[in-house]
Amino acid sequence: MLVRLGTLFRTTAFKLSLAYLLVFAAFAFFALGYVAWNARRVLDDQIVSTIEAEINGLSDQYAAGGIRRLVSVVERRSREPGASLYLVTTPAGEHVVGNVETLPPGVLNEPGQIETTYGRSTDGDRVEHRAIVRIFTLPGGFRLLVGRDVEERDRLRAVIGRAFAWSLMLVVGLGFLGSWFIAQRVLKRVDHMTEITRSIMAGDLDGRLTLAGTGDELDRLASNLNAMLDRIGELMRGMREVSDNIAHDLKTPLTRLRNKADAALREGDDPESLRAALEANIEESDNLIRVFNALLMIARLEAGNAREGLADFDAGAVALEVGELYEAVAEERGVGLRTEIEDGLLLHGSRELIGQAMANLIDNALKYGQRPADPTVPPVVCVTARREDGAVLLAVADQGEGIPEVDRGRVLERFVRLETARTRPGFGLGLSLVNAVARLHQGTFALEDNAPGLRAVLRLPAPAAREVQAPWETTA
Repeated sequence: MLVRLGTLFRTTAFKLSLAYLLVFAAFAFFALGYVAWNARRVLDDQIVSTIEAEINGLSDQYAAGGIRRLVSVVERRSREPGASLYLVTTPAGEHVVGNVETLPPGVLNEPGQIETTYGRSTDGDRVEHRAIVRIFTLPGGFRLLVGRDVEERDRLRAVIGRAFAWSLMLVVGLGFLGSWFIAQRVLKRVDHMTEITRSIMAGDLDGRLTLAGTGDELDRLASNLNAMLDRIGELMRGMREVSDNIAHDLKTPLTRLRNKADAALREGDDPESLRAALEANIEESDNLIRVFNALLMIARLEAGNAREGLADFDAGAVALEVGELYEAVAEERGVGLRTEIEDGLLLHGSRELIGQAMANLIDNALKYGQRPADPTVPPVVCVTARREDGAVLLAVADQGEGIPEVDRGRVLERFVRLETARTRPGFGLGLSLVNAVARLHQGTFALEDNAPGLRAVLRLPAPAAREVQAPWETTA
């Protein structure tokens, strides 16, 4: 229990709540103190005003009827119940009339308003009371004391003081309980998240943090961590698939390379045959190097480590350049290559990577774009670059057999080749590279039906359009 409480008190939620409590308690302390001080000041002002009014009235009575009339009025008022105090003395300080029996020495000689103690004439035990009084000297030397007992004021101050203390205690108590309750709830959620993360670290990579559905900062943190775990899971699956695919798909060319070298050692009697074997081995090695380079490039793209050198460029110009580069290859294979490029397709990214992606798509279209229904009709590959819904759309469409819809997501993975493509050269990395380039540029890559054939669409977010002088539309 003590360990649990220690953990609870160390939580950020408890510390923040406690800090808010201290700030609020200080504010309440000063607010209630100001109210108490202001209430006392108002009461004192009212007492002083009452005393001034009574002195003025009694002075008028003295001026109108002399000392006899003043004594009569004071005697009558002294017998009335209440907090008012009156005293008339001779010039020598001898008591004439009033309800004040005793005063501290020297009070009658104090000018103006003072706060002092006094004894009532009705108190048999000579109890001391406190009052605010004023001494007024009348013509002829007589002295007039008028005052108000402050017992009610002191009682009110005591009531306010008790309310002040209880209010602070209530604020602190409720604030502490609220801090404990908030910290308890937060700690419970954090403990639950900690348990799940421990299970994930133990090997349960499918575990995910639970969302409370409140949309608070912990929910946002859990959502981001779940997205991160999903991405880590994808990368881990990709690594496993790459390892499996390398073991299966690269075993054949390595075996072929080894067999060629062995055959050259056993059968190569003349320099020409040895030279031919070496050239074949070099060609096979170059293919393997290209495969590994493609794997490294895909890994860099998926890790986001190829963002250096990003700049604004014209995507239409890149598509046109790649299309012109493949015109000779298309003509040699009897395929028509048509480009439809819009003007001013500005992109921010890597010109080289976008060019490599377009080259992969055009190369695939030339390989697999033959018309199976009517081989006598020359097939056509169309390269399109245009702006669509605030994005730059780069597409390559062919008229070949296409890819079944159920396999279009699978062929984007590394080393995946359909049965119809295994007789043609390649390792199944081209579309994976294009998909990685799209992710690096925060875009999407999709394979669509071209009816007949396949349409590969690369959709990339575009910055604000600018004027770029590059109107193209050519046919090869």
